[in-house]
Amino acid sequence: MTGSNVTNASKLLLDPEEPPPVEIINAGGRNNTILLCDHASNLVPRRLGNLGLDPIQLAEHIAWDPGAAVVARGLSARLDAPLVLCGYSRLVIDCNRSPSSAESIPEQSAGISIPGNQGLGQEQKARRRKELFEPYHLAISKLLENRSQSSTLLLSIHSFTPVLNGLLRPWPVGVCYGRDPRLARLMLRALAERVDAEVGDNQPYAIDDQIDYTIPFHGEVHRLPSVMIEIRQDQIGTASAAAGWTTQLADAWLQIAAKAQCLQV
Repeated sequence: MTGSNVTNASKLLLDPEEPPPVEIINAGGRNNTILLCDHASNLVPRRLGNLGLDPIQLAEHIAWDPGAAVVARGLSARLDAPLVLCGYSRLVIDCNRSPSSAESIPEQSAGISIPGNQGLGQEQKARRRKELFEPYHLAISKLLENRSQSSTLLLSIHSFTPVLNGLLRPWPVGVCYGRDPRLARLMLRALAERVDAEVGDNQPYAIDDQIDYTIPFHGEVHRLPSVMIEIRQDQIGTASAAAGWTTQLADAWLQIAAKAQCLQV
């Protein structure tokens, strides 16, 4: 390795042997849906030393959406749909936040200080953006370019905590949307027929252009029917439970597929 290559390598955030910043599964899937999982992983690049957090903290919701990737992978197989997963923790850089947002690289989360995010310079932030954030969104953009946008649907999979700020969150699953509620309305009705509990209508969160990034940037800007599914984490804490929700979500999605084709604007 030449001197210049050594210098360039030393500036990289990820070592060559570390997992890639984005994982694409079933890129050639025949379904017209593209599955997304923004918070699939709680990995932290080795150079960042776990951001100063302990393993217990990195296993919690502040670092990722536990169970979301398991369900997303199952849906990819059941639907024969491509899936794009973010490879690193949202504490390193949140791929569902604009890089200009204060929440992009949070200095604290849920009252927990993130030592490795304190006092970062612009070059350090730019490195995370270039190596982690941009590859994830570029992968989504390329999938969209290779498909007929006139019939593409976006389905983003997340998970949420059963309790927030001392308040119980009763919905086992929520259907979340932003400017265009039409696809979400179809999914809400389909899930209501299958789930013996209240399905969250824009609960626990609504998609907000000022907060969220993935669906607004890739879906709403291109007028693609898009929806985000939030599953309560105690519902998908085991492999069998996650498989059960994968089946329910897949069946509901297949039920609405024909009607969803008519939603393009």
